[in-house]
Amino acid sequence: MRKIPNHGTLRMTKVAYPLGLCVGLFIYVAYIKWHRASAAQAFFTIAGAASGARWTQQAFSSPGSATHGHEVFYGIMFDAGSTGTRIHVFQFARPPGETPTLTHETFKALKPGLSAYADDVEKSAQGIQELLNVAKQHIPYDFWKATPLVLKATAGLRLLPGEKAQKLLQKVKEVFKASPFLVGDDCVSIMNGTDEGVSAWITVNFLTGSLKTPGSSSVGMLDLGGGSTQITFLPRVEGTLQASPPGHLTALQMFNRTYKLYSHSYLGLGLMSARLAILGGVEGKPADNDKELVSPCLSPRFRGEWEHAEVTYRISGQKAAGLYELCASRVSEVLRNKVHRPEGAQHVDFYAFSYYYDLAASSGLIDAEKGGSLVVGDFEIAAKYVCRTLETQPPSSPFACMDLTYISLLLHEFGFPRDKVLKLARKIDNVETSWALGAIFHYIDSLKRQKVPAL
Repeated sequence: MRKIPNHGTLRMTKVAYPLGLCVGLFIYVAYIKWHRASAAQAFFTIAGAASGARWTQQAFSSPGSATHGHEVFYGIMFDAGSTGTRIHVFQFARPPGETPTLTHETFKALKPGLSAYADDVEKSAQGIQELLNVAKQHIPYDFWKATPLVLKATAGLRLLPGEKAQKLLQKVKEVFKASPFLVGDDCVSIMNGTDEGVSAWITVNFLTGSLKTPGSSSVGMLDLGGGSTQITFLPRVEGTLQASPPGHLTALQMFNRTYKLYSHSYLGLGLMSARLAILGGVEGKPADNDKELVSPCLSPRFRGEWEHAEVTYRISGQKAAGLYELCASRVSEVLRNKVHRPEGAQHVDFYAFSYYYDLAASSGLIDAEKGGSLVVGDFEIAAKYVCRTLETQPPSSPFACMDLTYISLLLHEFGFPRDKVLKLARKIDNVETSWALGAIFHYIDSLKRQKVPAL
């Protein structure tokens, strides 16, 4: 018996085949597009990673310094001084198993100093934020969370009343806490004088390579700021340690080594504070309007008290005709019994910074750009010359006679002989010789010893 064709089934078949073909084609096209997109995404991911790696290597490396396999890290130090606030952004590289090296520094300064905002704390935040933006521009984003951020204030805030100083520091800490960098509870503080001296010692010995080689001879550090002056060195004789007064010795741990340093800071013996004392003023007190501050260290034309250049004074009943001798007598009164003379300092090589450098440069004792070396007696010779010719050849500063005399006698009080050689430098290997480098380097080293996970 012959079957009758089912036309409904035939019609369904005719529809199903084209529909299935379309669905299959759609799935195939979708798969091809997805595959190509995935491949493209993978390509751009790999290319981006490779490009990022190249960019990272360029960003983290100075020419001829950090290379493949070196650990790279950063540190930010704010130096809140009496005349300005400065930011130092340091980039370090540590070859495997070796001492870190400094590969780059970014520096910017703003005036006035933080202490100038003592009566308007809120205004201090603007400058701090401006300097933080500098750090963001020079540190790769991926390193922000692991980069320590620290501010240390020096003599400017030390001389402020405690409450005003603390309010300023609290405002800075608030700004720091809102930043993306690594901020600890001790991120903002007033630096005591000893720490300032020790940090500067670390800087100069780090830059000269003395810290890299155990047993190598270290160099001492002399710093003359506006409000204070520091001396720090590693004694070569045991007698220096035994004969030092309390508070003049400190222990420093770096690279798993302990250094016993002679270090002391003299608050009030910085150049600006010394000027005030020599003139008869008192730190923190306004001058008497009815009595101008006068001193034999200034010539009559600057004092306005005498009409003639050739003037004689009587000091303790003795007649003196030389301006230098009169000035030296007054400076000696200011320094009397205030400076300890450490044993063995004369046998250590010293670098001198800050106002030591500035006065030597302005007097022509060293090159203003390159620095140089001189002997202690050169300051006395320069002082005598400037004091003698003050009227006929006025120097650029009316305080030159006073300042040079002060430096000469200060170095004498430290026990340095006239023929003692001092090296004066603003930079070593093109890096600023401030305490900031030593302070952040020591801070990072201490964090590593504490095994902070972020570092």
